[in-house]
Amino acid sequence: MENCSAASTFLTDSLELELGTEWCKPPYFSCAVDNRGGGKHFSGESYLCSGALKRLILNLDPLPTNFEEDTLEIFGIQWVTETALVNSSRELFNLFRQQLYNLETLLQSSCDFGKVSTLHCKADNIRQQCVLFLHYVKVFIFRYLKVQNAESHVPVHPYEALEAQLPSLLIDELHGLLLYIGHLSELPSVNIGAFVNQNQIKLFPPSWHLLHLHLDIHWLVLEILYMLGEKLKQVVYGHQFMNLASDNLTNISLFEEHCETLLCDLISLSLNRYDKVRSSESLMSDQCPCLCIKELWVLLIHLLDHRSKWFVSESFWNWLNKLLKTLLEKSSDRRRSSMPVIQSRDPLGFSWWIITHVASFYKFDRHGVPDEMRKVESNWNFVEELLKKSISVQGVILEEQLRMYLHCCLTLCDFWEPNIAIVTILWEYYSKNLNSSFSISWLPFKGLANTMKSPLSMLEMVKTCCCDKQDQELYKSSSSFTIFLCILAKVVKKAMKSNGPHPWKQVKGRVYSKFHQKRMEELTEVGLQNFFSLFLLLAAVAEVEDVASHVLDLLNFLKPAFVTSQRALIWKGHMAFLLMYAQKNLDIGVLAEKFSCAFREKAKEFLVSKNEEMVQRQTIWTLLSIYIDGVQEVFETSYCLYPSHEKLLNDGFSMLLRACRESELRTVLSFLQAVLARIRSMHQQLCQELQRDNVDLFVQSSLSAKERHLAAVASALWRHFFSFLKSQRMSQVVPFSQLADAAADFTLLAMDMPSTAPSDFQPQPVISIIQLFGWDDIICPQVVARYLSHVLQNSTLCEALSHSGYVSFQALTVRSWIRCVLQMYIKNLSGPDDLLIDKNLEQAVEKEYMKQLVELTRLLFNLSEVKSIFSKAQVEYLSISEDPKKALVRFFEAVGVTYGNLQTPSDKSAMVTKSLEYLGEVLKYIKPYLGKKVFSAGLQLTYGMMGILVKSWAQIFATSKAQKLLFRIIDCLLLPHAVLQQEKELPAPMLSAIQKSLPLYLQGMCIVCCQSQNPNAYLNQLLGNVIEQYIGRFLPASPYVSDLGQHPVLLALRNTATIPPIPSLKKCIVQVIRKSYLEYKGSSPPPRLASILAFILQLFKETNTDIYEVELLLPGILKCLVLVSEPQVKRLATENLQYMVKACQVGSDEEPSSQLTSVFRQFIQDYGMRYYYQVYSILETVATLDQQVVIHLISTLTQSLKDSEQKWGLGRNIAQREAYSKLLSHLGQMGQDEMQRLENDNT
Repeated sequence: MENCSAASTFLTDSLELELGTEWCKPPYFSCAVDNRGGGKHFSGESYLCSGALKRLILNLDPLPTNFEEDTLEIFGIQWVTETALVNSSRELFNLFRQQLYNLETLLQSSCDFGKVSTLHCKADNIRQQCVLFLHYVKVFIFRYLKVQNAESHVPVHPYEALEAQLPSLLIDELHGLLLYIGHLSELPSVNIGAFVNQNQIKLFPPSWHLLHLHLDIHWLVLEILYMLGEKLKQVVYGHQFMNLASDNLTNISLFEEHCETLLCDLISLSLNRYDKVRSSESLMSDQCPCLCIKELWVLLIHLLDHRSKWFVSESFWNWLNKLLKTLLEKSSDRRRSSMPVIQSRDPLGFSWWIITHVASFYKFDRHGVPDEMRKVESNWNFVEELLKKSISVQGVILEEQLRMYLHCCLTLCDFWEPNIAIVTILWEYYSKNLNSSFSISWLPFKGLANTMKSPLSMLEMVKTCCCDKQDQELYKSSSSFTIFLCILAKVVKKAMKSNGPHPWKQVKGRVYSKFHQKRMEELTEVGLQNFFSLFLLLAAVAEVEDVASHVLDLLNFLKPAFVTSQRALIWKGHMAFLLMYAQKNLDIGVLAEKFSCAFREKAKEFLVSKNEEMVQRQTIWTLLSIYIDGVQEVFETSYCLYPSHEKLLNDGFSMLLRACRESELRTVLSFLQAVLARIRSMHQQLCQELQRDNVDLFVQSSLSAKERHLAAVASALWRHFFSFLKSQRMSQVVPFSQLADAAADFTLLAMDMPSTAPSDFQPQPVISIIQLFGWDDIICPQVVARYLSHVLQNSTLCEALSHSGYVSFQALTVRSWIRCVLQMYIKNLSGPDDLLIDKNLEQAVEKEYMKQLVELTRLLFNLSEVKSIFSKAQVEYLSISEDPKKALVRFFEAVGVTYGNLQTPSDKSAMVTKSLEYLGEVLKYIKPYLGKKVFSAGLQLTYGMMGILVKSWAQIFATSKAQKLLFRIIDCLLLPHAVLQQEKELPAPMLSAIQKSLPLYLQGMCIVCCQSQNPNAYLNQLLGNVIEQYIGRFLPASPYVSDLGQHPVLLALRNTATIPPIPSLKKCIVQVIRKSYLEYKGSSPPPRLASILAFILQLFKETNTDIYEVELLLPGILKCLVLVSEPQVKRLATENLQYMVKACQVGSDEEPSSQLTSVFRQFIQDYGMRYYYQVYSILETVATLDQQVVIHLISTLTQSLKDSEQKWGLGRNIAQREAYSKLLSHLGQMGQDEMQRLENDNT
């Protein structure tokens, strides 16, 4: 039977009369729901889904397509369809009972998986036969049973006589059958689950089939009895049985007795379920153990309510109420012996539980389909009595029970029409227990404590109570008082929707009457919390202004001491009403006036208590934070602003800001930002509305008034907040991020509503604010970077400022960006030197600031002026915006290239002016790094960036406008007073930074010297001084040429592809060496002579040697060879000599350089007499390299020899002549000739 197809199409009454053929099959109870049910709540074969109930109520053929053959097979026997029940009714009922017995015997068989299939088939077959028989009885009564005329005296056929007795016989047989099967509650427990075989067919044990057959019997007996009454239209008496009152049994009495018994059985089954359910889960648990039990409840509801409409009989609720009242009575002597004894551990809770669940069954229509629009019969009279018993003060009422009762009551309020009496009964109880916390000891308390944390949470609680659908976890999450508020809200809303304001007036009178001075004085803290919850809910569902006014009056009754201790709670309640006004778009003036005055007083106390004990300060701050958070919510919630909103922003904030510490300031400034954002948003909406077409005068006037109100509020913010921000620009009290954010918000407000700004900022308030927070060099770079990021993000503002022509907006912004990058390692400009960040280079900059710098760099590179510079210079910049330092380097280079590409003098002059505007007071930006506290990362950044600046902008610095800045940079960084003190060692980090960047400075200065518009002796002197200072400072300790490879002065001569005028730099270096490092003081050689000789050697190796350089340096080297006997010096000097002689050979003809010859000739004249041996030795070395040089010196050498001998007056100097002859022997024929002449000379 479970596997048969049962299409269930729901047809209208007229279509059903057409009697479709396939859908009308014998229905039966089944909880083996499958997809054939079309997603419905009951099985497709059920009495509801098959339409059987509707056909019964409409008095239609129960099964129009069944039993149409002349014969039928029941219990394995063929019967004549039209006469079987008349002729063989007792036999058929006996066979029916025999089949029941056979099914009961199957229960004794063990039901394991191996036998379940066989047992299922046997039990299912028995059930099919039994159900088929009872359906046949229904069909027989409808089609074939004739109504006999009792007053007729005409002789009747024996069949007709038997037929006349059939109704009474059926009464007896049905009664006997009911006695045989007994009560549902007496059946053995059944496992509703099923076995599933390999074909996915559900197999049920015999006990399941027996239970469902009993259900079929109970329901079909009711159907048969009902149809008998409908067919015969008269009372049918039974012959065999009498009822309990010793009256003859009738179809009506049996129907009612069976209904009562069946309801008792269903109650008993529900009670078994209830006893196993926790109170907290009662409404989430299913009342019915089986879907078929639920269907039987729905069938009884429809049948009994139908009978009560058309016959003098009781409705379903009356039947159920009568039985539940019996259950609620403590003594059981009133119960009839035939009724099963029903006892419950919690009769009140069970009554609530079953009433609520059964009420939910009313949503199912006659087809078993949920219909939310269906009119539901209520049972308020019984529930009112039940509620009175539930809150009776005679016994102790447990909160866990009360929650469950009220949760059920709330659910019933959803199902039924509103009932003010329920609210009245509950209010009588809660008005007396308002000071109770309504908590459960074993359950975590989630209700009131969380509700009262803030005004917004109080309103959220009220909104939750007013929701149409409540949380299933209401028992655990809310107290019984909160559930009462849910009931109150639901009933009042429903009642006012259908009956207007009258129900509200009833409830208001009941509630208001309970509060007077004595009652208010009796309230505890919990009572006051419940008081606010109650009145906030009343305000939410009815007249908010009336309720709020009454609350303010009632609060005046509180004792002063209690007000002091509970002021925070009172403020929260007050603010909650203020928020509700805002949400309902009402004028908050009445509430705001009083509340803002209280805030001002507390702000004054907070200012006075700035240095007093923390407890008092914290108490006051709690109140102030309630006000601040609440006012923020008011502004964010309000649809439009009224003049009363300005009252909320009084001078209490001015006092509060001066008294706040950092954490407190964060709260107040967050509030400020939220309000500013809201005002700007509302202003933009107003502007859009004013710009619409066809705005009539009335609307335009209204919008203008709103704009005036908005301007008044904005002016209050300028007055009470901006002056404080302005005063804190350089302090460390206000967090950098919030100072920048708030200043940016005021900037945008000034853009949107410039007239609201203070008069001293007019006529350009936006520019005035940016000058204060974005372009002022004394403001901390962290503030500037964040502030300018906000400004640049607003494209409208940037566009307006860029084209205003009032100031160089983009240039000044670039200047501030340069300062932010250069000062990235400075934590506090106004503090001592030790506030420089002192970590390694990678971690030196705070992550947050570096993110801000990256963002600022990205935005800045989108400015048209910056884009133009990079475009003209053809420099790629998009990939470097993530690294501010690289970005700044690329920017400096791009500016330099752009200037170099300009052609006209006017363009160049304008570019110089713009470039200097970019830099501003750049030396002030780097000054903190040059203090007493040495900081490596800062020095590296400073010297590196300035070096790149000097080199990249060399052509700019060559102009007269920019040279002064160059002089200051060199004096400040490379030639400070400490450097000029030779005996004083510079700090190692400073030396390291200079060493890395010095080549950039030297190259840049060299270009400036070469391209300067006016020859400047001072600039050349500066270059010489720098070279002089740092050649010596970076000479290695040991005079090895290999150690000189990274000397910064030598590095400046490398990588010179982009620096054409390098010879002038080398010339200057050589001049400095000649002047400062090869000068003898008397006979004392210069210090570190070996190292300087090594430096000169490396210089000549790395560059092309010019004869001019030889002419300058060779005399000093020769002098070293003559006067210094230190081996290392002699070796290095000799190497230098050799290198110079070889260098002079390159590019010369056979004749030696006249300058070289001149140097040696002067050398001979200076030292030939006194140091002839050293001179000859040196010239021997030269001769090995270039004979011609020495040959050209023969005459000078010979004359020097003669002069020496003449001077001394001792005749020939044999030793000198021998040494000279040795030299001449290296000079070939010319030397031999000279030697011969000397021998022949008798002078």
